[in-house]
Parts: sequence; structure tokens; C-alpha cells
Amino acid sequence: MIGVFDSGHGGLTVLRALQDAMPTHDFLYLGDHHFAPYGDRTPEEIYQLTLDSVSRLFDQGARLVVLACNTASAVALRRLQQTWLDGAYPGRRVLGVLVPMVEAITGVPWMADLAADRPAGPPRTIGIFATSRTVDSGAYPREISHRAPEVRVVQQACPELVRLIEGDAPPAQVRDAIHRYTDGLLGQLGGGAPQAVMLGCTHYPLVADAFIEALPQGVEVLSQPDLTARSLAAYLQRHPEFDRPGSGQVQFLTTGEAARITPLATRFFGKPARFERV
Repeated sequence: MIGVFDSGHGGLTVLRALQDAMPTHDFLYLGDHHFAPYGDRTPEEIYQLTLDSVSRLFDQGARLVVLACNTASAVALRRLQQTWLDGAYPGRRVLGVLVPMVEAITGVPWMADLAADRPAGPPRTIGIFATSRTVDSGAYPREISHRAPEVRVVQQACPELVRLIEGDAPPAQVRDAIHRYTDGLLGQLGGGAPQAVMLGCTHYPLVADAFIEALPQGVEVLSQPDLTARSLAAYLQRHPEFDRPGSGQVQFLTTGEAARITPLATRFFGKPARFERV
């Protein structure tokens, strides 16, 4: 069984892509709705909350957990992998959505930490829209520059957007906020445009059309759920000990109020998603 963790609903966009790509695998989703959102929490809070939820998924039978939360991936993933995982749950794995995006942007495998032996590609500019905490962590610019220093990364925090999406705000209000954020990113470029942008929060694919509308024509918008699904499928091919198909079951857990969460979660997942409280 594969565990999928997010602070709230956003990771359901990733879970749907994973299930579509691997329909015979069993998935266990945990949304930490009680403590969501993570974007304005301290790094230590994010780490502890992520550790607690990953532990819960392992205790429920998951052998591999995907952090389908950019904030948790940016702030907590390396620390979990390097200082906690082997001692607490030997033989288990924790992956994150940050990795597939960095690999897609740079063309360099994650394990190749430095680009010393890699010929430089043409200079490019990549824009990243994310939560304030993901931007503050510097994780995306840091990991991209290690692998492809010729890539210029420009970040734009979108502090209101998760609350607007989860609150089912009127479309006009969401579009106005996205136009402000895209104007902010383009302003950092002095009126120029990036070659591509990354929607660095798993909530944002739900409003991708509004980003496309607000950005200059021709700017590529990278799909995090699809890239994560392809990356996990490739990982399982390389590590068949974690590739254990089941019956295609999906279970949804939440630390919040299941009855309130289920209706909105269905919108994120694209089909019924009935949550149970833990």
C-alpha cells in the first residue's frame, strides 16, 4: 500500500493522477485538515506535523509515503530522510512532490546532486508560484541551481490562494488574486516572461486555467500531479520491492471533520472521496 499525505485537500489532485497511472495499487490518503494550512506555520511545526502524519500512515500499513504537499516536501522531506526514517521505520521510504518538478525543470536525476559533469543547457527562466513557506524555504531555487545553474528561478508567494480555493470562493475573486500574483512575478522580470511556470502547490492545478489566462501567451504551465505520477511509476520500476499491486482500493483519512470535508474533497479528487476521521 502507498500512503499519500497532504495538509488538506490539495494532495487529492496528486492522488488522482497516481491512481490513474497505477489503477491496481492500493492507496491510503491522509489529510491533516485539523492543522491546515501549513503555508504560514513555522518550519519546526511543519516538520513535527509531517512526521506525525507519516508515522500514522506507516502504522496503518503503508511501506512508501508520498508527501503530496509542497510545503511539507520543501521544509521537512530531507530532514525526515536523513535524520529520522532509518531509525524509526527501517526499510520504508518517504518521497515528495518537489523531486519530480526539479527533475522535469533541470533534466537531471535527483540523485545527481551536483551538475559538475553535466554540460550547461541554454539559459532559461522558470517562474514558481507557491505558498509563502515554500518560497521562504528556498528549496526549489536551491535544488534547481545545484543541477542546472543556467536556469534562473523567480518565485512568487500566493499567500491567500489556498484559503480561497478551499473556501470555494467566487471564481472572479480567485481570478483577481491570481492576476495580482502573476503581475508580481512578471514585475520581477521587468516586463519579460518566463519560458515556463510551476504551480508549486497541489491546490493550484484546480485553477490552472486562471493562471494560463493571466500569463503571457506561450508560457508553459507544468502539471505537478502528472509529473509526480510518472516519477513514482519510474521509482517503482527501479525499486520493485515497493511495487506491490493490490486491488485498487483507496481509503481517505482526515484529522478534521469528515462530514464537512467529504463534499469539497470530491471536487479535488474528481470523483467521490469519503473520508473517515482518525
